[in-house]
Amino acid sequence: MPDTENETVPGGTDVPALRFENVVKKFGENVVLNDLNFDVRKGERVTLIGPSGSGKTTILRLVMTLEELTGGFIYVDGKPLTHELRDGRRVERRPKDVAKMTTMIGMVFQQFNLFPNMSVLENITEAPVHVLGKSKEEADRRARELLDLVGLGDKADAHPTRLSGGQQQRVAIARALAMDPEILLLDEVTSALDPELVGEVLTVLRDIARNTDITMLIVTHEMQFAAEVSNRVLMFDGGRIIEEASPDVMFSDPKQQRTKDFLQAVL
Repeated sequence: MPDTENETVPGGTDVPALRFENVVKKFGENVVLNDLNFDVRKGERVTLIGPSGSGKTTILRLVMTLEELTGGFIYVDGKPLTHELRDGRRVERRPKDVAKMTTMIGMVFQQFNLFPNMSVLENITEAPVHVLGKSKEEADRRARELLDLVGLGDKADAHPTRLSGGQQQRVAIARALAMDPEILLLDEVTSALDPELVGEVLTVLRDIARNTDITMLIVTHEMQFAAEVSNRVLMFDGGRIIEEASPDVMFSDPKQQRTKDFLQAVL
């Protein structure tokens, strides 16, 4: 474990994109995550599955610093995210250091969270200009590239309220990618969509998984999607990992009875 903000976790070139080390998260007396330990390698696509309330979304929110760690450490590219060891004590990092770390991470939420008073293009360019300091011209050019990528090149001047749910979620994906993140978090990105719109969003995400080396940490109940894009699947229950395997093993021959019961219910 690093003692200063400049040190990294051991591993040299094998330093993971994400490391969870003895992570604890409580809401009051309710322990949501208890002594959680796992890594996500650079370029790896890891999917978290399990029943509602098992802590999956909380993990993503901790990485985005939308929730505060109760205990333990999260490392991003080997560097402590929100807490570090200093003189043998666990201490919070400075807010500006945390903010710098979070620019490496993008997240797509269940709800699209687009600004209704802004055009699609403005929604995508707002953060790159004001957070990353990109010029408006550079941000606009990249936004239009991403809109083409998600199949919405003709919607740059539209407002979100004039788009379908599936189109809005594709804009949200483009917005996350506009920050050029090294890590992309996906939180049940199809759960708010009508069933007929799910396919268009998953197609975009499959293309991103296939054609980029971006690290992905995914929470989904779309098991076919998980099977297609994941390198590894982790089964959560009660705030802990009870099984992990490659998709072909997890979905065809899980070892734990709890995993078998869950998959039988959702497949």
